[in-house]
Amino acid sequence: MQAAAIATPRLDRMPGMFFSAHSAHSKDLKETGHSLLDDKTQKKRPKTFGMDMKAYLRSVIPHLESGIKSSKSKDILSADEVMQWSQSLEKLLATQAGQDVFGNFLKSEFSEENIEFWLACEDYKKTESDHLHCKAEKIYKAFVHSDAAKQINIDFRTRESTAKRIKAPTHTCFDEAQKVIYTLMEKDSYPRFLKSDIYLNLLNELQANSLK
Repeated sequence: MQAAAIATPRLDRMPGMFFSAHSAHSKDLKETGHSLLDDKTQKKRPKTFGMDMKAYLRSVIPHLESGIKSSKSKDILSADEVMQWSQSLEKLLATQAGQDVFGNFLKSEFSEENIEFWLACEDYKKTESDHLHCKAEKIYKAFVHSDAAKQINIDFRTRESTAKRIKAPTHTCFDEAQKVIYTLMEKDSYPRFLKSDIYLNLLNELQANSLK
C-alpha cells in the first residue's frame, strides 16, 4: 500500500519573502520546530475526544453537519448503525457517514488513496457513455498510472490490463482494479479500523449518549 502524506496527509508551500540571512535562518528553525511538533501531535491522537460530541462528529463526518439529532430524525447517526459497520466492509461503505469515518481512519494510516479510488470507481459506473473516456483517463492518471500521485497498490498484470481497457472504456473497465483494492481494504485496513480509537470512541460516545 502506497504511503501518501494527507490527513489529508496527501506539503504546503507558501510564497517566499526576502529576509536577512540571520532572520531567515531563525524563522526556518521556528517553522521546523512547529512542524515537528505538529507531526508528533497528529501521531499521538488522544484516546478520548472530550465532552463536545457534536464537534467530534463534525470532525470525522463532514456531511453530518448537525451532529447527533433526535432519535426520530432520518439523518441520525445511531449507535446501532455504527455497530453494524462491524458486520462487513460492505455495510461500512454503504453509508456516507461510514465512508467518511473510514476515510478519516485511512488518512491516519496514509492510505486514503484506496477509498478515494474505490469511490471514484463507484461514481464512474454511473457516468453517461459520452463522458466515459474523459473520466476514465482522469481516474487512470490519478490512481492507476505508474507515476500517479495517488497510485494504488495493485499488481503489474492488473495495472497493465486496466491501461488497455481504458483505451476503449466501458462502465466495467476499472472493475478488476477496484476488486483488488476492495479486497486489500477488507483484509488489511478494515480489521484495524474496527480496533481503532476512531471507531471505538465514536461507538462508545454514541452508546453513552443513547443512555442519557
